[in-house]
This record gives sequence, structure tokens and C-alpha cells, in this order.
Amino acid sequence: MFPKKYSNFLFILVMGFSMSLLMTLIITYMNTGIDSGYINRFFKAWVVGLPIAITTALLVGPFAKKFVDKITK
Repeated sequence: MFPKKYSNFLFILVMGFSMSLLMTLIITYMNTGIDSGYINRFFKAWVVGLPIAITTALLVGPFAKKFVDKITK
């Protein structure tokens, strides 16, 4: 198990991983359909999308949390 102090970071990693995975699967399907090259196109897109998703979540996450904390009671 991981120490509790890493929970926010781990949450961002898990969310970035899962969201980029699902989004890339769906967007690749919608743009190109499923055929014999689908998996290769998906992985090529995901290799680009995963680091972008995690970096964005790391940068935007703290600001989003502060914003949500301000607009909720």
C-alpha cells in the first residue's frame, strides 16, 4: 500500500490513465472505425494522449479543487 500523503497524486494518475484510455478508444473508433489496424491506431494515439492527460491533470487539478471548494458549501 501507498502512504496517504500520495493519495492526490495517485488519484490524478489513475484518472489520467483511465480517462485517456477510454477517450482514445472511443475517439479512434469514431474517427476511423474498427478494422485490422484499429489497435495500432489506438496505441499510437494513446502514447500521445496519456502524457498530455496526466500533465494536464497535474497542472489543472489543484486549481480545479480550489475552484470547486469555493463554489460548494
